[in-house]
Formats: sequence, C-alpha cells, structure tokens
Amino acid sequence: MEEGRIAVLRRPEIHSESFGDPADPAILLIMGAMASMLWWPEAFCRALAERGRFVIRYDNRDTGLSTKYTPGAPPYGFEDMVDDAVRVLDDHNIAKAQVVGMSMGGMIAQIVALKCPERVSALTVISSSPLGVDTSGLPGTSEAYREHSAEGADVDWSNRQQVIDFMVRDARAIASTLHSFDSERTRAMIEEDYDRSGGLASATNHFLLKSSGPERRIRDLTVPLLVIHGTTDPLFPIEHGEALAAAVAGGRLVRIEGGGHELHRNDWPQILEAIAAFG
Repeated sequence: MEEGRIAVLRRPEIHSESFGDPADPAILLIMGAMASMLWWPEAFCRALAERGRFVIRYDNRDTGLSTKYTPGAPPYGFEDMVDDAVRVLDDHNIAKAQVVGMSMGGMIAQIVALKCPERVSALTVISSSPLGVDTSGLPGTSEAYREHSAEGADVDWSNRQQVIDFMVRDARAIASTLHSFDSERTRAMIEEDYDRSGGLASATNHFLLKSSGPERRIRDLTVPLLVIHGTTDPLFPIEHGEALAAAVAGGRLVRIEGGGHELHRNDWPQILEAIAAFG
C-alpha cells in the first residue's frame, strides 16, 4: 500500500516545447481537456514568436508525451494541473509570463493567475467560462453538441479508427460557422496526436477531475485580463466570455465573429494580434 501511495505522489513528467528568443516576453499556452500541445499548432506558435514573444506550449498530463495514468482513475486533481503549468515556467526559467488558456486550459489559467499572480504578467482566456461566478443563468452547451458528446460513451477508446473518427466529428461539431471545416487537415492532426500520445484513452481522465484546491473567484484577479471568444461557440456560448470579461475591472473582450470552440486558421490573425498586443 505504501509503495502504491509513493507512486501516486511522484511528480509527473510534463513535456514542453518553446519557440522564439528566451529574452523576449514569455507566453505560456495551456490547452483544454483531452488536448495535447499539438492543438496549439506549431505554425500558430511560430507566428506568435515572430511577434516578439517567447512561446511555450506543453502536453497536459495524460496527453502527448507527458505522464499518463490508468483510464478512469486519475490520481490527481485540477489543482495538480495548475501546479504543472507553474512547473513548466520553472523548467524554462521564466519568472513571469502572459498565461493563455483555452477551454479547460482557460480554467487552469484563471487559477494560475489567482494562485500565483507574481508569475503572471497578463491573463488571456479563450473559449472558457468565469471561475467562481454563478453561470446558471447563462446559456448552456447546445443540444446538438450534447447529443454528439453522448456518442463518446459508445467509443472503444482502444480502437484507433473509432477514436479518430469520433474526434474528427467532435472537431466538426465545435467548428466555426463562418469558415469552412478542413476535414483533411483536422484528421491528419488528430492521427498525429493519437500516435504520438500512444492512444487517447488516458486523456478521458480529464472529464473525471475534481476541484482539489480552495474556492477561487475571478473577481479577485489582480492582473490584466483579455477574453477571446467565438460568437457561435456551442460549448460555452459567447455569454460566458462576456460574463468573464465583465467580472474583472478593465477586462477586455475580443469577439471572433462566427467563431466556434476552436482556433480556426482564418481567425489566427485576429487572435494572434490580440494576444501579442495585450501581453
């Protein structure tokens, strides 16, 4: 029993990658549930670095090349993923960075900024929801996406083809309503993610995580806040982004017209400019 407890408490390996000059202002990118760092495309990261930023992306635990755990039994909580983000800054000798989080990564980023404000120069939250705010009166996930998501219960997560097909359908379900969906590019990226990660079964642990730290409220934020949100996001409708920006004095909201729950290439110029100009 003691041996098992020691294994659980061992610090995970968190794989990260950087772009640009370490002397430039740093940006830490945190992706959402089930998503490795590949969901911050390399071209996106390089374009951000070309704007004079030192950009770091990393694999959340249970994704990519980072430590993985038995599917269905994650021995860690949400707070541990917050600590992972800070450790990545330590690994790159970064004292302070603009922290950019998307979806679940946006929740992690909010907690990083509240827990360790001395490490955060600015906070950017993409396609997420406000922490410690009553959102019960806001629109919820669309019925169409809830129906699609329920199909995940029938996926054999050890079957490569089933998983990739489902993930492509998932990407289509959350895509922009303004721009076309590039199924070929999306499938290629998901195949790369699956093979690089050795499967995606462990990544489903993200949906089982519980809050493991004290209650925090975004209203207590002491660093500048930028919110980037698609106007047709089916997971977190735009009202969530509006509520997040409104909860913090001076919070700024950038609306991505027709934007879904994604980083569509056609929207990169607007997103990249907003991030680079803010941090």
